Amino acid sequence: MGLKQIDHGSREYQQMIQLRSQILRQPLGLSFSPEELEKEKNDILIAAFDDDDMLGCCMLCPVDNNTLRLRQMAVNNNLQGKGIGASIMSFAENIARDKGYRTMMMHARDSAIGFYEKFGYKVTGDEFIEVNVPHHVMVKRL
Repeated sequence: MGLKQIDHGSREYQQMIQLRSQILRQPLGLSFSPEELEKEKNDILIAAFDDDDMLGCCMLCPVDNNTLRLRQMAVNNNLQGKGIGASIMSFAENIARDKGYRTMMMHARDSAIGFYEKFGYKVTGDEFIEVNVPHHVMVKRL
């Protein structure tokens, strides 16, 4: 498995949209708008591959000079629990540190809180609804 940053608009980015849609949006009856995807051009796009097959992905979005927000973490359904998400998290945190960020945060679906807690993320604040699903803000100092 290889991890790398990918470019907005590339063939790999199209794979990323497909994977995120399949894992995160379609089960909720949602899709991506062109405006949403356009906003991603300034984000750090990360993906895990086995040859040309995308196994998982996430995005890092600048919040301010010190903080990045992890978004759209997705791993192929039949590959979850095999360490791909953990590898993506480690890679994403290393990129964040290399770029001088000190904090990572996210809006974590309640079903994923346990996964992120394994990496030292802490729940802050009250539950809120996003994309019709309960979420919590989670934060970690890098």
